[in-house]
Amino acid sequence: MNPLYDDLEGALGYQFQDVSLLSRAMTRLAAAKEEDCDDERSMDALATLGDAAIDVVVLEHLIAGGMESKGDLSVTKMNMVNMTVLRRLAESFDLHRYVTWGKGESKQEIWRSGRVLAECMEAVCGAAYLDGGVAAVRTILVHLGFFE
Repeated sequence: MNPLYDDLEGALGYQFQDVSLLSRAMTRLAAAKEEDCDDERSMDALATLGDAAIDVVVLEHLIAGGMESKGDLSVTKMNMVNMTVLRRLAESFDLHRYVTWGKGESKQEIWRSGRVLAECMEAVCGAAYLDGGVAAVRTILVHLGFFE
């Protein structure tokens, strides 16, 4: 495994039981294709799962804080969880340093694009969800100061 993953786990405040999930979360589809790997070795599906897992953790947080109105929950969650917020979260610990980028992506420094780092953050949360459930995602978000 990548020796940087120890640092990444420290930055996330979560240690993976199955580091292969973290490795997958840190592998862009372009990099997987360049290595002739299946799409299942890339982060794409994990990003979709992570998006949903983040929503669950945020909704639990809001409900635990006393919010009950469906409208208020929807609007507040939408304001809390968006690509800009997730990108800033990823930038706060230089997530791009841990990602295996495709050659073209690396040359273009694609992580500077608004959506790309947010998707990487979602993939990390998707991997954490598979590794340790909602509690793992919550641990990461709390550790990174998401709720502050």
